[in-house]
Amino acid sequence: MASKKVAFLVAPEGIEQVELTEPWAAVTDAGHEAVLVSTESGEVQMFHHLDKGDTRPVDKTVSEVSADDFDALVLPGGVANPDVLRMDKGAVSLVRDMVSAGKTVAAICHAPWTLVEADVLKGRTLTSWPSLRTDITNAGGTWVDERNVVDGNLITSRNPDDIPAFSSALVDALEHGSAGDAAE
Repeated sequence: MASKKVAFLVAPEGIEQVELTEPWAAVTDAGHEAVLVSTESGEVQMFHHLDKGDTRPVDKTVSEVSADDFDALVLPGGVANPDVLRMDKGAVSLVRDMVSAGKTVAAICHAPWTLVEADVLKGRTLTSWPSLRTDITNAGGTWVDERNVVDGNLITSRNPDDIPAFSSALVDALEHGSAGDAAE
């Protein structure tokens, strides 16, 4: 199996730490390359709910990458993180381009807000933190209350308790070729 390159797209702060670190570990433990992409260079501040967590250095900014650079995209949650991302045109474009290219896009908890903004949910079934239900429905998607939903190239989960299923579905997509063509 060839190693895949996976972007983890986050804002400079407000990322729910376990929703970044645990899928990251699953991806790298499976032999794939994880790349932290943010809207700004430097470090990102992760959180444990509302309390500050660890920081992590940014590998690339949104302006330095394109969908062609990656096989898959992971959107961690946290309330502030996707709210900032959906206001950044470059981040929204990257999400839209990854979904349109048929590459695996995995979003957990509040992260589907960025999918809503990218206008890629028409006819799709997904899950999220329950408060996003109306946003997803208004964007043309079908919201369901399930631990993990895989709809084509889109993987979604509801909250940190669902991370094992979320990470498993992500690694499965990477290892079975549904993440699209490998970036060169």
